[in-house]
Amino acid sequence: MLSNYKSGICTFLALFSIISPIFATISQNRKQIESNHQTIVVDPSKQGAFKSIQSAIDSVPSNNQKWTTIDIKQGVYKERVKIPRDKQFIYLKGAGKENTLIVYNAEGGIDSSATFTSEADNTLAKDITFTNSYNSPPNRNGNPIARALAARIQGDKSGFYRCGFFSVQDTLWDDHGRHFFKSCTIQGAVDFIFGAGQSQYQSCTISIAAPNGGYITAQARGVPEDSSGFVFNSCNIVGRGRVYLGRPWRDYARVLFYNTSMSNVVSPQGWFASTVSGKEELSEYGCSGPGAKRSKRVRWEKKLSEREVNQLTSISFIDNNQSWVNQASQILGV
Repeated sequence: MLSNYKSGICTFLALFSIISPIFATISQNRKQIESNHQTIVVDPSKQGAFKSIQSAIDSVPSNNQKWTTIDIKQGVYKERVKIPRDKQFIYLKGAGKENTLIVYNAEGGIDSSATFTSEADNTLAKDITFTNSYNSPPNRNGNPIARALAARIQGDKSGFYRCGFFSVQDTLWDDHGRHFFKSCTIQGAVDFIFGAGQSQYQSCTISIAAPNGGYITAQARGVPEDSSGFVFNSCNIVGRGRVYLGRPWRDYARVLFYNTSMSNVVSPQGWFASTVSGKEELSEYGCSGPGAKRSKRVRWEKKLSEREVNQLTSISFIDNNQSWVNQASQILGV
């Protein structure tokens, strides 16, 4: 009995010696984040707070190295919002994507119509909806379908959690940089997730509003050495109309739908290209639902090996050492 007791104590001490440094590191990281952090408030109904989101962003010093939470209270904010390149480490915290809405009405060029633009690295947002109301809600305001961006994301290491992006054409310009979208809703019809971002979409709802047909993605990977690509992991494609999963914007466009539920809004052909170069890497793996049937898929759809799928769906695709994604999770509390 005594020997068993001593053995148990030794085992516990050995485990404790392994686990203790891990908890110490986590605690140290949290303390470092908390000590290097400030919060400002946007609330039009109260004195002592910023009345607009843009004025709060403008108050952050240029070349900021301290995480700044901009706590945006419930409301509809009818403004165009931009985080410039020199204002990193900004976290936009909403009160729920049904409660905190940033809405602007603009159409035209993809360089000029976005409701929200983020140029800076190290940008986070949670519980906010970004809407371009020029065509949204669809078919309710009589405007012709036009390029009308809800958001343009340019900065590296940017994360969006429980956010909404609503428009019809060119909703989300996933422009460039490494991005992580989790539990978001993205609505549109034509090329509504597009660009050359290196991004993972995890557990997101892809909402189709395409009575006249459309395309979910238009990815812009231009050369084989380009690391960009869109990976949809455990997402849900729903809505009305009929869409293709995507069409290439550049020759080496790379998109993977993995373990995704597809309703019958997805075209049986799956993908579209006016001409096929053979360089496209548009693929599906392990998907389900009536829209995932393979019998009529285009022949040139890329067939990935299990190894290639694992490489793309691993978090290392956007974060080699899992440092910025883990830090983002700590800051957001997710």
